[in-house]
Amino acid sequence: MTASLEDAVYLDHHATTPVDERVAEEMTPYLTENFGNPASDDHVYGAKAKEGVEQAREQISEVLNCRKEEIIFTSGATESDNLAVKGVADYAERKDKGSHIITGETEHEAVLEACEALEERGFDVTYLPVDENGLINPDDIEDAIRDDTLLISIMAANNEIGTIAPLKEIGDIAKGNEVFFHTDAVQAVGYVPIDVEEMGIDLMSISAHKIYGPKGIGALFVRRRNPKVKLDPLIHGGGHERGWRSGTLNVPSIVGLGKAAQLANQEMEERREHVDELTSYMWDRFQDELDDVVLNGHPEKRIPNNLNVSFLGVENKALVQNLQPEIAVSAGSACTTGKVEASHVLQALGGDEESWHSAVRFGLGKNNTKEEIEYATDQVIQSVSRLRKLQIS
Repeated sequence: MTASLEDAVYLDHHATTPVDERVAEEMTPYLTENFGNPASDDHVYGAKAKEGVEQAREQISEVLNCRKEEIIFTSGATESDNLAVKGVADYAERKDKGSHIITGETEHEAVLEACEALEERGFDVTYLPVDENGLINPDDIEDAIRDDTLLISIMAANNEIGTIAPLKEIGDIAKGNEVFFHTDAVQAVGYVPIDVEEMGIDLMSISAHKIYGPKGIGALFVRRRNPKVKLDPLIHGGGHERGWRSGTLNVPSIVGLGKAAQLANQEMEERREHVDELTSYMWDRFQDELDDVVLNGHPEKRIPNNLNVSFLGVENKALVQNLQPEIAVSAGSACTTGKVEASHVLQALGGDEESWHSAVRFGLGKNNTKEEIEYATDQVIQSVSRLRKLQIS
């Protein structure tokens, strides 16, 4: 059965978001009129394209409180994470400046698998645990630092359970020990105020398609001073983006990322209040009308658009399929779809297999209406009740 997108309620905004019309409007001229290559700025076509790229760099730098020269454009957060982790490690290995990395058990696969690849080459990685709410303890980071530690990589807000990390505390520890601090801030931008100076962040990954921009474009903030971050490139050829990311720039998407970041920052409070009201409504009704529901993630230190709930006694895949085609939700992160095993994030929280395999992630967005959420909540409650009765019978 083919679902009608017009009638469906989309609650999977952690996986991707629709492109904001204002973002699409900003991008359009760079698809048709301003089509030049920004590296060919000897003529007006290239100069106009370069102008769009530099405008986007400026927009993003204002959101993060950094210099525009510290923004490197990539194909997305996965590449940004890999460039941050492997790039720092490759440079350190070449200069014999350390071989130890600290990260968390609940990190995104782009960080975890990059670390695993480095382990195969002889690097040593410490994977720190989290508490039952998904919070990492800054003291554990401090205790894990060694003389050869070169990088700490902890995500700003978890993509599955929404828990927000204590970024400033981690940044202070990194600075005090002269260790670089990288954070994957994909889910945080637009919901958590980010200031790389105040938080002591040296590298930060962001992605356009999680903030109502286009897919296939992201950025990496790389600090230029106090301290200056040095890393080796993953992609060679042409020396684009300060030599760290060669390849002709995706100008329309870069323009879209800049506009999306600007709007996310300008409308942060409005978006936060809107989705917080809706997720609170859903959670209150789940608790009032269903037994055996568990909130996954921190009850307060979480991004407001995330609601990850275990409906005990109900297989999450069955529930998600039961809600189709009217409601779009996720039984796990979009990056691990197709996998049967339980989420590594939920396993890190503790609990048991029943809670892991009954967890559903609701990712709300700025365009969801109260009417949509009322309808979706009704459908979830009815489906959970129906599936539980079927199991009993």
